[in-house]
Amino acid sequence: MSDAYLIRSDETGFDRVLAFTVPDRHARGRVVRLGPVLETILSAHDYPAAIKHLLAEALVLTALMGSLLKEEGSQLTLQAQAEGGAVDLLVCDYRCGELRGYARHNPEQLGRIGANPRLSALFGEGYLAITFDLAVTNERYQGIVPLEGASLAEACEAYFAQSEQVPTLLRVAIRAAGDRCVAGGLLVQHFPEGEEGRERLHVKGDHPEWAHVAIMAGSVRHDELVDPALTQEDLVWRLFHEEREVRVEPLSPITRGCRCSVEHYQEILRRFPEDERAEMRDPDGLIPVDCAFCSKVLRIPA
Repeated sequence: MSDAYLIRSDETGFDRVLAFTVPDRHARGRVVRLGPVLETILSAHDYPAAIKHLLAEALVLTALMGSLLKEEGSQLTLQAQAEGGAVDLLVCDYRCGELRGYARHNPEQLGRIGANPRLSALFGEGYLAITFDLAVTNERYQGIVPLEGASLAEACEAYFAQSEQVPTLLRVAIRAAGDRCVAGGLLVQHFPEGEEGRERLHVKGDHPEWAHVAIMAGSVRHDELVDPALTQEDLVWRLFHEEREVRVEPLSPITRGCRCSVEHYQEILRRFPEDERAEMRDPDGLIPVDCAFCSKVLRIPA
Protein backbone atom coordinates (compact mmCIF):
# COMPACT_ATOMS: atom_id res chain seq x y z
CA MET A 1 0.00 0.00 0.00
CA SER A 2 1.35 3.44 -0.87
CA ASP A 3 1.86 6.10 1.81
CA ALA A 4 -0.91 8.17 0.21
CA TYR A 5 -3.48 5.64 1.35
CA LEU A 6 -2.34 6.09 4.95
CA ILE A 7 -3.28 9.77 5.13
CA ARG A 8 -6.20 10.29 7.48
CA SER A 9 -9.56 10.43 5.74
CA ASP A 10 -10.67 13.52 7.65
CA GLU A 11 -7.66 15.39 6.28
CA THR A 12 -8.10 14.45 2.63
CA GLY A 13 -11.87 14.37 2.25
CA PHE A 14 -12.48 10.64 1.91
CA ASP A 15 -16.16 9.70 2.07
CA ARG A 16 -17.41 13.25 2.13
CA VAL A 17 -19.08 15.63 -0.32
CA LEU A 18 -17.99 19.23 -0.77
CA ALA A 19 -20.57 21.65 -2.18
CA PHE A 20 -19.42 24.79 -3.96
CA THR A 21 -20.87 27.68 -5.93
CA VAL A 22 -19.37 30.20 -8.34
CA PRO A 23 -21.89 33.05 -7.94
CA ASP A 24 -20.61 35.29 -10.75
CA ARG A 25 -20.99 32.40 -13.21
CA HIS A 26 -24.34 31.14 -11.87
CA ALA A 27 -22.77 27.73 -11.30
CA ARG A 28 -22.94 25.17 -8.54
CA GLY A 29 -21.06 21.94 -8.03
CA ARG A 30 -20.16 18.97 -5.92
CA VAL A 31 -16.88 17.11 -5.36
CA VAL A 32 -16.77 13.65 -3.81
CA ARG A 33 -13.97 11.21 -3.06
CA LEU A 34 -14.85 7.72 -1.85
CA GLY A 35 -12.40 5.48 -0.02
CA PRO A 36 -13.19 3.17 2.93
CA VAL A 37 -16.95 3.33 2.32
CA LEU A 38 -16.42 2.35 -1.32
CA GLU A 39 -14.22 -0.59 -0.35
CA THR A 40 -16.81 -1.78 2.16
CA ILE A 41 -19.59 -1.72 -0.44
CA LEU A 42 -17.47 -3.49 -3.06
CA SER A 43 -16.37 -6.17 -0.58
CA ALA A 44 -19.96 -7.39 -0.08
CA HIS A 45 -19.62 -9.52 -3.22
CA ASP A 46 -16.72 -11.10 -5.09
CA TYR A 47 -17.02 -8.73 -8.03
CA PRO A 48 -14.65 -9.06 -11.02
CA ALA A 49 -12.51 -6.00 -11.76
CA ALA A 50 -14.78 -4.69 -14.55
CA ILE A 51 -17.87 -4.83 -12.31
CA LYS A 52 -16.02 -3.17 -9.44
CA HIS A 53 -15.08 -0.34 -11.77
CA LEU A 54 -18.66 0.00 -13.03
CA LEU A 55 -20.18 -0.04 -9.55
CA ALA A 56 -17.59 2.42 -8.24
CA GLU A 57 -18.51 4.86 -11.03
CA ALA A 58 -22.21 4.43 -10.26
CA LEU A 59 -21.65 5.05 -6.54
CA VAL A 60 -19.73 8.27 -7.21
CA LEU A 61 -22.46 9.53 -9.53
CA THR A 62 -25.16 8.61 -7.00
CA ALA A 63 -23.36 10.51 -4.23
CA LEU A 64 -22.83 13.55 -6.46
CA MET A 65 -26.44 13.74 -7.61
CA GLY A 66 -27.98 12.65 -4.31
CA SER A 67 -26.15 15.39 -2.44
CA LEU A 68 -28.06 17.96 -4.50
CA LEU A 69 -31.20 17.07 -2.52
CA LYS A 70 -31.80 19.60 0.24
CA GLU A 71 -34.67 18.02 2.16
CA GLU A 72 -33.73 15.79 5.08
CA GLY A 73 -34.81 12.21 4.38
CA SER A 74 -35.02 12.60 0.59
CA GLN A 75 -33.47 9.89 -1.55
CA LEU A 76 -31.94 9.59 -4.99
CA THR A 77 -31.88 6.19 -6.72
CA LEU A 78 -29.84 5.37 -9.80
CA GLN A 79 -30.95 2.19 -11.55
CA ALA A 80 -29.78 0.63 -14.80
CA GLN A 81 -31.59 -2.34 -16.32
CA ALA A 82 -30.64 -4.03 -19.55
CA GLU A 83 -30.80 -7.11 -21.74
CA GLY A 84 -28.19 -8.71 -23.94
CA GLY A 85 -25.13 -7.70 -21.93
CA ALA A 86 -23.10 -9.03 -19.02
CA VAL A 87 -24.92 -6.78 -16.51
CA ASP A 88 -28.70 -6.88 -16.25
CA LEU A 89 -29.18 -4.82 -13.07
CA LEU A 90 -27.29 -2.02 -11.36
CA VAL A 91 -28.86 -0.08 -8.49
CA CYS A 92 -27.46 2.52 -6.08
CA ASP A 93 -29.13 4.98 -3.74
CA TYR A 94 -28.17 7.91 -1.54
CA ARG A 95 -30.14 9.20 1.43
CA CYS A 96 -28.90 11.67 4.05
CA GLY A 97 -25.27 10.69 3.48
CA GLU A 98 -25.99 6.96 3.40
CA LEU A 99 -24.79 5.26 0.22
CA ARG A 100 -25.28 1.71 -1.03
CA GLY A 101 -25.11 -0.16 -4.31
CA TYR A 102 -25.29 -3.54 -6.00
CA ALA A 103 -24.61 -4.96 -9.47
CA ARG A 104 -25.91 -8.25 -10.86
CA HIS A 105 -23.95 -9.80 -13.70
CA ASN A 106 -23.47 -12.98 -15.71
CA PRO A 107 -19.87 -14.19 -15.08
CA GLU A 108 -19.80 -16.36 -18.19
CA GLN A 109 -20.89 -13.55 -20.47
CA LEU A 110 -18.55 -11.10 -18.76
CA GLY A 111 -15.63 -13.40 -19.52
CA ARG A 112 -16.39 -13.20 -23.24
CA ILE A 113 -16.19 -9.41 -23.54
CA GLY A 114 -12.66 -8.77 -22.29
CA ALA A 115 -11.04 -7.03 -19.33
CA ASN A 116 -11.99 -3.46 -20.27
CA PRO A 117 -15.44 -3.69 -21.86
CA ARG A 118 -17.33 -0.73 -23.23
CA LEU A 119 -20.58 0.34 -21.63
CA SER A 120 -22.56 -1.10 -24.55
CA ALA A 121 -20.88 -4.49 -24.10
CA LEU A 122 -21.56 -4.50 -20.38
CA PHE A 123 -25.26 -3.69 -20.68
CA GLY A 124 -26.39 -4.40 -24.21
CA GLU A 125 -29.72 -2.64 -24.72
CA GLY A 126 -31.02 -0.90 -21.64
CA TYR A 127 -32.04 2.24 -19.85
CA LEU A 128 -30.92 4.40 -16.95
CA ALA A 129 -33.55 5.61 -14.49
CA ILE A 130 -32.86 8.36 -11.95
CA THR A 131 -35.52 8.71 -9.27
CA PHE A 132 -35.93 11.47 -6.71
CA ASP A 133 -38.05 10.69 -3.62
CA LEU A 134 -38.77 13.92 -1.74
CA ALA A 135 -39.33 13.47 1.97
CA VAL A 136 -41.30 16.60 2.84
CA THR A 137 -43.89 16.39 0.06
CA ASN A 138 -43.77 12.60 -0.47
CA GLU A 139 -43.45 13.32 -4.18
CA ARG A 140 -41.52 11.09 -6.55
CA TYR A 141 -40.28 12.02 -9.96
CA GLN A 142 -38.19 10.02 -12.36
CA GLY A 143 -36.27 10.54 -15.57
CA ILE A 144 -35.34 7.71 -17.93
CA VAL A 145 -32.70 7.82 -20.66
CA PRO A 146 -31.11 5.15 -22.86
CA LEU A 147 -27.88 3.58 -21.66
CA GLU A 148 -25.80 5.25 -24.33
CA GLY A 149 -22.37 6.83 -24.43
CA ALA A 150 -18.91 5.77 -23.33
CA SER A 151 -19.71 5.80 -19.60
CA LEU A 152 -22.43 6.05 -16.99
CA ALA A 153 -21.35 9.66 -16.47
CA GLU A 154 -22.25 10.47 -20.09
CA ALA A 155 -25.63 8.80 -19.65
CA CYS A 156 -26.27 10.93 -16.54
CA GLU A 157 -25.31 14.09 -18.42
CA ALA A 158 -27.91 13.12 -21.02
CA TYR A 159 -30.46 12.74 -18.22
CA PHE A 160 -29.89 16.30 -16.98
CA ALA A 161 -29.99 17.67 -20.53
CA GLN A 162 -33.22 15.87 -21.47
CA SER A 163 -35.19 15.55 -18.23
CA GLU A 164 -34.00 18.53 -16.19
CA GLN A 165 -32.80 20.84 -18.98
CA VAL A 166 -29.84 21.79 -16.78
CA PRO A 167 -26.41 22.03 -18.45
CA THR A 168 -24.29 19.58 -16.46
CA LEU A 169 -20.71 18.36 -16.55
CA LEU A 170 -19.74 15.12 -14.80
CA ARG A 171 -16.29 13.64 -14.38
CA VAL A 172 -15.45 10.39 -12.57
CA ALA A 173 -12.09 8.77 -11.88
CA ILE A 174 -11.25 5.41 -10.30
CA ARG A 175 -7.94 4.08 -9.02
CA ALA A 176 -7.81 0.44 -7.99
CA ALA A 177 -4.88 -1.63 -6.77
CA GLY A 178 -5.69 -5.07 -5.43
CA ASP A 179 -8.36 -4.70 -2.77
CA ARG A 180 -7.73 -0.97 -2.42
CA CYS A 181 -9.97 1.38 -4.36
CA VAL A 182 -10.43 5.15 -4.45
CA ALA A 183 -13.01 6.86 -6.66
CA GLY A 184 -13.66 10.56 -7.10
CA GLY A 185 -16.06 12.71 -9.02
CA LEU A 186 -16.93 16.26 -9.98
CA LEU A 187 -20.37 17.64 -10.85
CA VAL A 188 -20.84 21.19 -12.13
CA GLN A 189 -24.15 22.75 -13.25
CA HIS A 190 -25.55 26.02 -14.42
CA PHE A 191 -28.05 27.28 -11.87
CA PRO A 192 -31.53 25.89 -12.58
CA GLU A 193 -32.95 29.42 -12.59
CA GLY A 194 -31.60 32.78 -13.70
CA GLU A 195 -31.89 36.09 -11.92
CA GLU A 196 -35.18 37.95 -11.81
CA GLY A 197 -35.83 39.75 -15.08
CA ARG A 198 -33.42 37.56 -17.05
CA GLU A 199 -34.03 34.63 -19.32
CA ARG A 200 -33.92 31.32 -17.48
CA LEU A 201 -30.34 30.18 -17.77
CA HIS A 202 -31.03 26.46 -17.76
CA VAL A 203 -32.47 26.49 -21.26
CA LYS A 204 -29.27 27.91 -22.76
CA GLY A 205 -26.52 25.32 -22.89
CA ASP A 206 -24.39 27.67 -24.97
CA HIS A 207 -24.58 30.56 -22.50
CA PRO A 208 -21.09 32.18 -22.24
CA GLU A 209 -21.07 31.90 -18.45
CA TRP A 210 -21.67 28.16 -18.69
CA ALA A 211 -19.17 27.74 -21.52
CA HIS A 212 -16.47 29.30 -19.33
CA VAL A 213 -17.30 27.16 -16.29
CA ALA A 214 -17.44 23.99 -18.38
CA ILE A 215 -13.98 24.66 -19.78
CA MET A 216 -12.53 25.26 -16.32
CA ALA A 217 -14.23 22.23 -14.75
CA GLY A 218 -13.42 20.05 -17.76
CA SER A 219 -9.73 20.64 -17.21
CA VAL A 220 -9.78 18.48 -14.06
CA ARG A 221 -7.38 15.55 -14.33
CA HIS A 222 -8.02 11.92 -13.46
CA ASP A 223 -5.27 11.88 -10.84
CA GLU A 224 -6.62 15.01 -9.14
CA LEU A 225 -9.97 13.37 -8.48
CA VAL A 226 -8.42 10.33 -6.78
CA ASP A 227 -5.29 11.80 -5.15
CA PRO A 228 -5.71 11.30 -1.37
CA ALA A 229 -3.12 14.02 -0.71
CA LEU A 230 -5.23 16.67 -2.47
CA THR A 231 -8.12 18.00 -0.42
CA GLN A 232 -11.43 18.69 -2.09
CA GLU A 233 -11.10 22.39 -1.21
CA ASP A 234 -7.72 22.54 -2.93
CA LEU A 235 -9.15 20.83 -5.99
CA VAL A 236 -11.93 23.42 -6.30
CA TRP A 237 -9.35 26.20 -5.81
CA ARG A 238 -7.21 24.78 -8.63
CA LEU A 239 -10.14 24.85 -11.01
CA PHE A 240 -11.67 28.21 -10.13
CA HIS A 241 -8.99 30.32 -8.40
CA GLU A 242 -9.30 33.05 -11.04
CA GLU A 243 -12.93 33.72 -10.12
CA ARG A 244 -13.81 36.67 -7.88
CA GLU A 245 -15.66 34.46 -5.41
CA VAL A 246 -16.03 30.74 -4.81
CA ARG A 247 -18.08 29.49 -1.87
CA VAL A 248 -17.54 26.02 -0.40
CA GLU A 249 -19.56 24.05 2.15
CA PRO A 250 -18.67 20.58 3.47
CA LEU A 251 -21.76 18.36 3.53
CA SER A 252 -22.56 15.34 5.67
CA PRO A 253 -20.00 12.52 5.77
CA ILE A 254 -20.84 9.51 3.62
CA THR A 255 -21.45 6.15 5.25
CA ARG A 256 -22.34 2.71 3.92
CA GLY A 257 -26.09 2.69 4.43
CA CYS A 258 -27.93 -0.60 4.30
CA ARG A 259 -31.42 -0.91 5.71
CA CYS A 260 -31.37 -4.68 6.15
CA SER A 261 -32.66 -4.83 9.69
CA VAL A 262 -35.11 -7.37 11.08
CA GLU A 263 -37.63 -4.58 11.67
CA HIS A 264 -37.32 -3.36 8.08
CA TYR A 265 -38.00 -6.78 6.59
CA GLN A 266 -40.81 -7.50 9.03
CA GLU A 267 -42.53 -4.35 7.82
CA ILE A 268 -42.17 -5.53 4.20
CA LEU A 269 -43.33 -9.07 4.97
CA ARG A 270 -46.48 -7.79 6.67
CA ARG A 271 -47.65 -6.64 3.24
CA PHE A 272 -47.81 -10.26 2.02
CA PRO A 273 -50.90 -12.45 2.64
CA GLU A 274 -50.49 -15.05 5.38
CA ASP A 275 -50.61 -17.98 2.94
CA GLU A 276 -47.65 -16.54 1.01
CA ARG A 277 -45.69 -15.94 4.21
CA ALA A 278 -46.35 -19.54 5.19
CA GLU A 279 -44.71 -20.76 2.00
CA MET A 280 -41.64 -18.61 2.73
CA ARG A 281 -41.01 -20.03 6.21
CA ASP A 282 -38.23 -22.53 6.83
CA PRO A 283 -38.63 -25.56 9.15
CA ASP A 284 -37.88 -23.32 12.15
CA GLY A 285 -40.74 -20.99 11.25
CA LEU A 286 -38.43 -18.17 10.12
CA ILE A 287 -38.25 -16.49 6.74
CA PRO A 288 -34.68 -16.22 5.33
CA VAL A 289 -33.99 -12.96 3.52
CA ASP A 290 -30.82 -12.38 1.50
CA CYS A 291 -29.80 -8.70 1.26
CA ALA A 292 -28.26 -8.08 -2.14
CA PHE A 293 -26.57 -4.87 -0.96
CA CYS A 294 -24.49 -6.29 1.89
CA SER A 295 -24.78 -10.09 1.40
CA LYS A 296 -26.23 -10.68 4.86
CA VAL A 297 -28.81 -13.44 5.26
CA LEU A 298 -31.34 -12.56 7.93
CA ARG A 299 -33.85 -15.04 9.35
CA ILE A 300 -36.98 -13.04 10.05
CA PRO A 301 -39.66 -14.01 12.57
CA ALA A 302 -42.94 -13.54 10.74
